[in-house]
Amino acid sequence: MTILLIRHGKAGSRREWDGDDLLRPLSRPGVAQAHGLVAVLRPYGVRRVLSSPFTRCRQTVEPLAEDAGVEVEPAEELAEGRSGKAIALVASLSGGPPVALCTHGDIVPEVLQWLVQEENAELESAGGWAKGSTWVLDDRDGRIVRARYIPPPRI
Repeated sequence: MTILLIRHGKAGSRREWDGDDLLRPLSRPGVAQAHGLVAVLRPYGVRRVLSSPFTRCRQTVEPLAEDAGVEVEPAEELAEGRSGKAIALVASLSGGPPVALCTHGDIVPEVLQWLVQEENAELESAGGWAKGSTWVLDDRDGRIVRARYIPPPRI
């Protein structure tokens, strides 16, 4: 089984956004990344899509969810500043059907650190967590054993 840990696509500038950051949308390049993720992630056979409630996260995975024929499920655990809750969510999904999770740049490295330090998972590549990138978390017997980086789709 597989968990896809996705960092949201490119969004408008935080400094230039006057509204609630929860509502800050993807930029035009971010929308292109969201659509590009569909072809990249389709082979994983996603059956569930969970997203931080932030607009930019939901928008990142809406095309993937539509392609998979599922709804985007809001998950407060994936919101900014909730790395502990995000880790618990990832752990709870291990061993289940293929799922995509969309979150933020502060969450991804914390999940990866937990995987390496607490779960003894192997990081197969030295990728980072660029906007629109994905970490493929490979599960064996209900335990995540490996994480592989997929860079953002070319736009």
